[in-house]
Amino acid sequence: MPRENYQARLDELGADVVAMGETVCDRLDDAIEAAVSGDEELARSVIETDHEVNETYLALEDECTELLALQQPVAGDLRLVTASFKIITDLERVADLATNVAAYGGPEGGVHDAVDVRALGDGAREMVADAVAAYAARDPDACRQIAASDDAFDDRCREASEAVVRELLEADRARNAARDGPEPTDGEALEASLDEVSQALLAVRDLERIADHAVNVAARTLYMIENDDELIY
Repeated sequence: MPRENYQARLDELGADVVAMGETVCDRLDDAIEAAVSGDEELARSVIETDHEVNETYLALEDECTELLALQQPVAGDLRLVTASFKIITDLERVADLATNVAAYGGPEGGVHDAVDVRALGDGAREMVADAVAAYAARDPDACRQIAASDDAFDDRCREASEAVVRELLEADRARNAARDGPEPTDGEALEASLDEVSQALLAVRDLERIADHAVNVAARTLYMIENDDELIY
């Protein structure tokens, strides 16, 4: 392959990875909105269009494989291809998690009030968008900033999970107190509360995982730019 065509394919790969990242962020925006509002139609759209992201992933995976097999890139080009291969895997998983988030709103409305899905979701989404932007701009400082922000996001997720459990316990105590006696808590009410809490905890878990994938994108981008694996291990 002429050098000009080879370089054009590398440039196109980079542009396609960025485009995939932007699509995934759009899906995540819709998923967060569906979870907050309980919009079943929007949730269904996120879930039913996930195959489009999967198809993009498979096409880019094939391109990376072909560039590695036929062109045998070295040095910076090799890091570009291998990092891009890893990054599209993380982006595809973010899209999968977005389908989970979209479904958490349910027909009765949004996730448990103790979880600010909008704030947590927007925070995770911002990390993904920043990681994609760092890849596009080849910005090592941005990569390190994204990784450094993960601990604070993990703390927010832990606090949200603790708030959900705390509200469950308080609601159970209130139900028992209302009975004015030692009778056990109503089984159906408790089961409904447990389902709601379980769903809220799963939402928090998936948003935390989305942020983790953003860090992975930043880590692979830093490796691509500077041959530095400090954020990978």
